[in-house]
Amino acid sequence: MDLRADARLAFPRPVVFAAYRDKIVDMLPYLPNVRSIDVKSRKEEDGKVLLHNVWHGGGEIPAAARAFLSESMLSWDDNATWNESDFTCRWVITTHAFSEAVQCEGENKFFEDGDGTRLEIRGTLSIDAKKVKGVPGFLAGKVGKAVEELLSNKIQPNLVEVTVGLRKYLESQK
Repeated sequence: MDLRADARLAFPRPVVFAAYRDKIVDMLPYLPNVRSIDVKSRKEEDGKVLLHNVWHGGGEIPAAARAFLSESMLSWDDNATWNESDFTCRWVITTHAFSEAVQCEGENKFFEDGDGTRLEIRGTLSIDAKKVKGVPGFLAGKVGKAVEELLSNKIQPNLVEVTVGLRKYLESQK
């Protein structure tokens, strides 16, 4: 399933790119569906920045519902390669729950757009329900598609939410 989000930010491309890469933890007050982000590693090599962040979601999930969801169902690893030479970020998401069945990856591209920046987020999400224990093989296709749709309906707004949080963060820094 395709994932996509577009945003226009009224800030120069280098500012937007660097803030998204380096200040994501500072944006938490503007990300209601994210409880925390742990920066696990940051390496600079060959003109690129390699980041490994662990995201913990669930900020807007009611406490009663959260009681039935494990921490692993609301957390994911984000491994990203930030390339400032072409203003791109390639990312791979690894879920903590059902990681063997979920594939999610994509690329963010930052374009100059007049005096601002256009951000395009493109990715894919696929679920192989045959790899989830307890799902009968004959139902795997239907279950996989249903879960993909459910997750993409959650992920899509969160991609947009991060761009809104980025804008709010940058506005607060003026």
